[in-house]
Amino acid sequence: MLGLTRPRVLMMVIAALLLAYALALAPVAMGRGGEGAASRAPTTAETGAVVPAGADNPPLQLAAELFPPAGKAFIGVMTDKGPYDFAAVDRFAAAARREPQVMLFGVGWESGTFDRVLFDRVKDRGMLPMLGWEPWDYQVDQAARKQKKLTVRQIDRVRATQPRYRLSRIVDGEFDTYLRSWAEGVKSLGYPVAIRFAHEMNGDWYPWCEKANGNRPGEYVEAWRHVHDLFQRAGATNVIWVWSPNARWSKTTGHLAELYPGDDYVDWVGTTGYYGTGAWSGYSPFDAIFGPTIAEIRTFSRRPLVVTETGASNAGGHKARWIRETFRALPKHRDVIGLIWFEVDKEMDWRIASSPAAATAFAQSVAAPRYDFRWSPDLVPRTDLDG
Repeated sequence: MLGLTRPRVLMMVIAALLLAYALALAPVAMGRGGEGAASRAPTTAETGAVVPAGADNPPLQLAAELFPPAGKAFIGVMTDKGPYDFAAVDRFAAAARREPQVMLFGVGWESGTFDRVLFDRVKDRGMLPMLGWEPWDYQVDQAARKQKKLTVRQIDRVRATQPRYRLSRIVDGEFDTYLRSWAEGVKSLGYPVAIRFAHEMNGDWYPWCEKANGNRPGEYVEAWRHVHDLFQRAGATNVIWVWSPNARWSKTTGHLAELYPGDDYVDWVGTTGYYGTGAWSGYSPFDAIFGPTIAEIRTFSRRPLVVTETGASNAGGHKARWIRETFRALPKHRDVIGLIWFEVDKEMDWRIASSPAAATAFAQSVAAPRYDFRWSPDLVPRTDLDG
């Protein structure tokens, strides 16, 4: 047996050090190209992760999944009872042969305190909750509708005249305590919630419209920004802010740009419109109802667009036809990421479940692959037309 003399020990130590040094250099050499190039870490462009500037070894992250996915559009529903009773949603889903991915429901400020249960019910059904948040007392509208002698326009004037809910009072902070209670509540949910605040502001039939209730030009934008900023300060950053005017119904309709808070304050733009009533009582295809409004919005906003309310009556016997033609038109509008159907029998029967022909037309239309996906709370809302 060889003795471990001092020179031999020294040589063994030096050999061990050289071997360790060679092993340490091997990964670097492999990462420079040749056969080892395939073992390098993926780049930011390949993973979709955001890498902080100057980071030596940034963590690898997968790109967040967006809602809706690229090339897809969601189907939403609004019912009479909302999240208090899902029977109408079930009938809609059965008629459509597809579960909706979004549910819109309304809450008025007069009696609407934050209730987490409503949002969780919608979320637990696999739908993104979209709150139609309305600064008014809706009971004024209900009382006016019970007066049989009033015309539709007279009802509009009655319900729109609510001085307590003038826009200036929102701007001046008179509702801030109420707003903060909602902001804290929405923040506590921990998942995305869409808020369609004060919709159809370009009309004159709600107290928040600038043409009604003693409101003045510019106050709608001020009120929107006030509400938005209060939520931001409260940390309620899980809100998808949805701005939704009524579809332009005549050439004299006011300019929407004057009512737009700006892309920094809005995540989704939207519009509402119905076939079979008002300016569209005669047969009017999707592009006739929505085309001019979409074109106008595109002159001042780059946010994705949602048809936040629509429906079709069967007064002319064309409900099924309108549904089919609408879904044939939608893919041409690449910026439209969703459509919410008004599944309510109110004034007219807008429901797809109201007739086999309408249900079949709707079901066959939404059977297309572009509507075949699900919402989940971990999905990130798509807020960029290029995203």
